[in-house]
Amino acid sequence: MTGRSATGRSATGRQVTRLPGQAQRGAATVLTVAMAGVLLLVGAATGVVGAIVVAHRRAQAAADLAALAAATTLGRAGDACTAAAEVARDNGAALTTCQVEGSDVLVEVSVAGPRWLGQDEDLGARARAGPARSSRPP
Repeated sequence: MTGRSATGRSATGRQVTRLPGQAQRGAATVLTVAMAGVLLLVGAATGVVGAIVVAHRRAQAAADLAALAAATTLGRAGDACTAAAEVARDNGAALTTCQVEGSDVLVEVSVAGPRWLGQDEDLGARARAGPARSSRPP
């Protein structure tokens, strides 16, 4: 049927004449809208993943700094867990666990995660700090 018009009947019974290519009119619009929706979804998912990575890095930094502050305070005979809680709070995290094991301090902190696209978990990190150990026998 190339180059000729096609005839047929509409749903109401009237005769309809279509030119070649008219049957696919608007197909590009549907495809464009579908692709825009896919791109929007991929962009939103990428944003969530990026926000999760940033929050996890913030949690790990807060845990590292809290553990170092606690170990320093413990070395000066102070309250290690109080120092860890203050440093964690100053870095946007909450201290969830603090354990003193000899001259080492183990801390665990949590930060609020992103609240997008069903993600509603908080992110946590752990760190240990204490004096360096000698690898040589005494």
